[in-house]
Amino acid sequence: MIYLGMIGPWQLILILIAVFLGFLPTLIALIDILRSKFEGNNKLVWVLVVLFLNFFGAVLYFIIGRGQRIKE
Repeated sequence: MIYLGMIGPWQLILILIAVFLGFLPTLIALIDILRSKFEGNNKLVWVLVVLFLNFFGAVLYFIIGRGQRIKE
């Protein structure tokens, strides 16, 4: 069976997995930001960074932002 340039089922599954794995850290970072307390406007800044930079914003948050949370 020739697909003539169309995406086959296995390629579609791989694309969906890649998109999901790229979206998952962003979702986890947003949940963590919204559940945590920050000083001043840091929460808003981190939400915007994660939303605009997606995967890279989430990585930045996990490297830098988690240390800025207020310990309870």
